[in-house]
Amino acid sequence: MKRLKPIFIIALQVYFWLSTGLSLAVGQWLLVPMDLTQTNHLRAYGLTYWTLEPPRSYQARWLLNYRGGAFLLQSSSDVAEQAGQMGVMLQPITDLEYTAIQQEMNQNNMDEILLEKAPKIAVYRPPDDSPYRDPWDDAVRIALEYAEIPYDSIWDRELISGTFFTDRYDWLHLHHEDFTGQYGKFYASFKSAIWYQQRVRIFEQAATEAGFSRVAEYKGQVAKLIRDYIAAGGFIFAMCSAPETIDIALATDGGVIDIVAAELDGSPIDSTYRPKLHIDGTLCFHNFNLYTSPNRYEFSNIDNPSPDLNALSGVEDFILFEFAAKHDPIPTMLTQNHVGRIPGYLGQTTSFNKDTIRDTVVILGEIDGTNYAKYVHGKLGKGTFTFLAGHDPEDYRHLVGEGQVPTNLDLHKHSPGYRLILNNVLFPAAKKKPKKT
Repeated sequence: MKRLKPIFIIALQVYFWLSTGLSLAVGQWLLVPMDLTQTNHLRAYGLTYWTLEPPRSYQARWLLNYRGGAFLLQSSSDVAEQAGQMGVMLQPITDLEYTAIQQEMNQNNMDEILLEKAPKIAVYRPPDDSPYRDPWDDAVRIALEYAEIPYDSIWDRELISGTFFTDRYDWLHLHHEDFTGQYGKFYASFKSAIWYQQRVRIFEQAATEAGFSRVAEYKGQVAKLIRDYIAAGGFIFAMCSAPETIDIALATDGGVIDIVAAELDGSPIDSTYRPKLHIDGTLCFHNFNLYTSPNRYEFSNIDNPSPDLNALSGVEDFILFEFAAKHDPIPTMLTQNHVGRIPGYLGQTTSFNKDTIRDTVVILGEIDGTNYAKYVHGKLGKGTFTFLAGHDPEDYRHLVGEGQVPTNLDLHKHSPGYRLILNNVLFPAAKKKPKKT
């Protein structure tokens, strides 16, 4: 059903047009402010994505550090109409006003990035025909669907069969995943739950069908294929337990080194696993210690084992770093926001121990006064990875089973945490500039 254009959006847009002495017809550009004047920050990303999609393929620019990371879109009546339907604030501007903005950006820590194409998005999740469903939701899927950004779902079979390639998808998202073969470390609390038992059966069957004797080796091979995807030029964005478990799986040489308790896979842990770990093969983390007991919820000391459970305390809030837009456009794009302090939230992996983060990885956001980072970015080969800790930026303690009532982003349309997710969605659309020396 087509949404009606809200009356207050019409009034606000008319105000901007009248206050600048312009009509929509004479504005060569449409500015999408991303500061506190924006009426729907999250759908502004969807509008920008929509303008880039064929057959429209309109011009679009990302104005880094200008008005909260504003977007500048080619003026068109259908873009204005789409913005009205999505509830997104627009401000028409002339070429002369655009030149004035460019002059302001040249004199400050700002820059503009050309957005070339709408990236093809894939989300790693069970297929629709699978009898298994995770008892939790995925903040990225919620964000994509709210912003009306299309995506495809892919799962292990697409990766194992070799049908997932960088020329098919620009961006891959991973969320509350366990690539170590330990079934999410839920054995102690949920081994009698139907969803957990179903999870074990589905993964064991899939591993057998793919020719693997252990789930750890099956999921470990998937982790290796994802690493290959990045190296070949892909972009991945991972949240919650996925950043931690993919590196643990890679350290075990794709599950070949047995770190899985016998209660889970019937074979004992390799008692000499520690010196055998392939730490040089991980993406982001090193110098970490594993927790192999099936009765412990954490995977390793990468995560903070004792986060603050009080959502009102602000202890888990994190600070975004400010980067030099003209010299470091990538981290600048990834940290665009209308606030510098992001409300904290928990997850199976709530934050990242800085002692375990490689020196080559850029910390984008950290929990002030602690040894924990929340948001990091790195490179591998031709591609990149970005890790954001925690499960859902607008659900402080996201408990198992709460996925039945997903977060309603109509109540959080200005969410700074969800903005970080959507920064990553548009990141692959950017035209890369030559590095400045």
